[in-house]
Amino acid sequence: MSSNISIPHRLPLLVVSGGVLLPGSSMRIPVNTPRNMNMVKSRILRHNTLSSTVIGVVPKDPESVKDDLSSLHPIGTAAVVVQVTGTNWPKPAYSLLVTGLCRFGLESIVQESPYPVAVVNQLDKLPGEDNESDSAGLGDIADVFREQANALVELLDVTIPVVKKLKRLLDSLPVARLPDIFTAIIKASYNEKIKVLDAVDVEARFRKTLPLLERQIEGLKLLRQTKQGHLNTKDPHKNKRVIDFKKELRKLQRNFNENENEVDEIAELEQKLKSACLPEHALLAATKELKRLKKMPTALPEYAITRTYLELMTELPWSKSSKDVLDISKARHDLDEDHYGLEKLKKRVIEYLAVRQLKNTLKGPILCFVGPPGVGKTSVGRSIAQTLGRTFHRISLGGCCDQSDIRGHRRTYIGSMPGRIIHGLKLVGTNNPVFLLDEIDKLGKSLQGDPASALLEVLDPEQNNTFTDHYLNVPFDLSQVLFIATANSISTIPAPLLDRMEVIHVPGYTQEEKIEIAMHHLISKQLKEHGLSAEQLQIPQDTVKLTISRYTREAGVRKLERKLGAICRAVAVKVAESHPKTVQDSEEKKDLLQIKKPDQGNDVLEMSHPPDMPIVIDELALKDILGPLIYESEMSERLSQPGVAVGLAWTAMGGEIMFVEATRMDGDGRLTLTGQLGDVMKESARLALNWVRSHAVQCGIETKPGTDLMENTDIHVHFPAGAVGKDGPSAGVTIVAVLVSIFTGRCVRSDVAMTGELTLRGLVLPVGGIKEKVLAAHRAGIKKVIIPKRNEKDLVEVPQNIQKDIEFSLAKRLEDVLQQAFEGGFPSLKEATATISQNSKL
Repeated sequence: MSSNISIPHRLPLLVVSGGVLLPGSSMRIPVNTPRNMNMVKSRILRHNTLSSTVIGVVPKDPESVKDDLSSLHPIGTAAVVVQVTGTNWPKPAYSLLVTGLCRFGLESIVQESPYPVAVVNQLDKLPGEDNESDSAGLGDIADVFREQANALVELLDVTIPVVKKLKRLLDSLPVARLPDIFTAIIKASYNEKIKVLDAVDVEARFRKTLPLLERQIEGLKLLRQTKQGHLNTKDPHKNKRVIDFKKELRKLQRNFNENENEVDEIAELEQKLKSACLPEHALLAATKELKRLKKMPTALPEYAITRTYLELMTELPWSKSSKDVLDISKARHDLDEDHYGLEKLKKRVIEYLAVRQLKNTLKGPILCFVGPPGVGKTSVGRSIAQTLGRTFHRISLGGCCDQSDIRGHRRTYIGSMPGRIIHGLKLVGTNNPVFLLDEIDKLGKSLQGDPASALLEVLDPEQNNTFTDHYLNVPFDLSQVLFIATANSISTIPAPLLDRMEVIHVPGYTQEEKIEIAMHHLISKQLKEHGLSAEQLQIPQDTVKLTISRYTREAGVRKLERKLGAICRAVAVKVAESHPKTVQDSEEKKDLLQIKKPDQGNDVLEMSHPPDMPIVIDELALKDILGPLIYESEMSERLSQPGVAVGLAWTAMGGEIMFVEATRMDGDGRLTLTGQLGDVMKESARLALNWVRSHAVQCGIETKPGTDLMENTDIHVHFPAGAVGKDGPSAGVTIVAVLVSIFTGRCVRSDVAMTGELTLRGLVLPVGGIKEKVLAAHRAGIKKVIIPKRNEKDLVEVPQNIQKDIEFSLAKRLEDVLQQAFEGGFPSLKEATATISQNSKL
């Protein structure tokens, strides 16, 4: 211990009124004076070093009313602060658990405010510095004291663990430490303890402590005689002595119980380590720490840190795993029961189960589900765990900006703890759980490091079998863990991290899929949550369809679920109002409205609902509950004039339709772009304008020979919903259609939407998110969608029922787009296209 703690020449003082701390003993001190409070706040709580926990505890006469430092006792005890407890609200209130180290003498006070600091002189040795020569000159008094101490222990109940520990301490502790420890345990007055504190000479200390010990033994003997009936308890003086010694005994046992039986805990830890089946490298590290713990004084703060570390080592599932359920048909049935659609996800789970049947040592896959909110990414992860028969743990990474959340803190820091990966394994208790890393695309970065970089080792199948947490500091095998990450977009995931995961896109639901989900899952769930039954509320399929198309326009089903919840709440009010007032508890609700028939004696007609039930939600009731329609068809109205076209956009929330508007005015040839556009979209608009200027004649735009299309003309292109940022190249073909429409005065077809990137030569390049964009067009009632020819392969993912409702036009060049976007097309563009094709063959 002396190698870890040294007593500085200057010590901050904690003044204790009426209390005496002796070396080797522990004491809880309430902080109730301004000076002591300042010392706790500005020194102990503000610093986290070991030296900041070493303070001087100086007793003060409790009868002294002076508030200055002149009444301090000249000898105090250097101590280490083991624990600080308390609160800052409504006002600061703390207490300190301190352990005495050695005596010191006060030489001078060098600071009085905000807390006293004194120059001190160390008077005896620190624990661990004692040797046999210190007790060699004590003579018989040390043996007498040890004999009396043994006699005291024999009078106590040896079945109590702390008494056992005290008996062992008598044989292991240096003799010079015994007077201080026993004086702190037995009953002694303030003045008696002060005398022991002042006894710097060890022999004098024994002579002052021995009478106190003998007095305690006498009291215990007297108490034992009383219990055995050998004492005349009619003597009032002796009765008072018995009562006093009973109180002393209870206090003695309380003093014993303040210190836990650390020896027994170490033995228990050692047994746990043997039964934890640790791998060789982990067992070696744990055994080394256990040996250090056995030699370490319990007063050290490092003692609690090491013990917590060893407890974590015993609780981790090094070799404990759950048995996989490998029934493929049952797994397919369970997944279909829990989730409608999501065929890609289900197919991947079934493939994993099939391979696990053939190979037992298969590493856990690392999957990443990417899709808009509300499509079931998180819930399907929980269903996968249930299907496989594994434990499940969810880790939310949204806003995580500290790499220590993943890797843990090093044990050199105060308050260190393992990372969330190791902590999750401790909670689930198996080494092959399903870990859901939720919102992995929303990781942050700060001065504390980059958690995305820390995840590189976790999510690498070639490295995670030796994942090393900073707190644990030994490798742990994560290869059997099935990691599932969820994200709304892959654009914010770092490329090295994305490369380690198998990305599975989860697109939004079609209207038909939403109806099926609502009828089979959502309605029954909402009825249960609102205490309703199918006999009280019925929501027909037509009402669900109207709710989907007119009150929600989303890729997932969260808004739909909230709307169904609003319907259930409105009906719950009606049901509650129709119930009799006498119905109060759940048992009476089960037999609600039991109406006795007058012509059937005691027969009872059971009705589970009032006569006007069930309440059927039709279109009128839906409008009364949810209010006016939120979404209405506005295609024909907005596209009834030139300069408007419909584009298709992909967002993290799913596909969206996007109106593009343009107007023409007199000016000096400027192009104005509004709608909070990104740089890529602005460049697409300039490309579109230049292509139209160079193909004005083919597009049927009337211009004077030798004049530019933009001469004396300004064009303003606007993308509505200006509060929402927009970027990307896929609006290029839509801007061309809008510009051609405004220059020719012809309207774009109101049932057509388009997407595609353009080039300066008029080529239409492929874009992403085709399925999401098509679903958005279908939700908006679009009948025809123009997409790049090279995106034809992506139509395989579009459901067949939507392909039947929508006509797809594949475009290689901008001429193809314009021919399909305008009624009747452009004859001059057909000739230009034929010329280009003919030249290309040469």
